[in-house]
Formats: sequence, structure tokens, C-alpha cells
Amino acid sequence: MKKILLVLALTLGSQFVIAEEPKKQPETVKICVDVKDKAGQPVIDPKTKKPKQNCKEVKQHKKLEGTDVPVKK
Repeated sequence: MKKILLVLALTLGSQFVIAEEPKKQPETVKICVDVKDKAGQPVIDPKTKKPKQNCKEVKQHKKLEGTDVPVKK
């Protein structure tokens, strides 16, 4: 009887261990774009004397093999 309970506990316990796999975080890329004024010139930060930038974290998607990318006209 103890062996049956042990086998039953191991089979049920192993399913929960397999179901709790850690989820993989999507890969992100940091994209920075210069800020421009109305005339199209880059805005310069007075403290650092460098152009201001807007930065965002963007998910990087995988390109599927054999897919064609449509060309915009």
C-alpha cells in the first residue's frame, strides 16, 4: 500500500514540476531617436551640450523563415 501511494505521489508531483517552467522574457532593444524642433534641427540640451534623445524599450520579434516582406509603393 505504501508503494502505491509513493508511486501515485511521484506521478502527480512530476506533472506539477513540468507545468511550472519559467516563462522566457522577450528580448528587448533600446531605440533612441534625436528630438527635432519645428525647423528640423536637433534640440541641444544646455547642460550636456548634446542633442536630446527620446529612448524606448522595444520587443524584438523573430523573423520567420521563408516569409516574404511586402514592399511599400
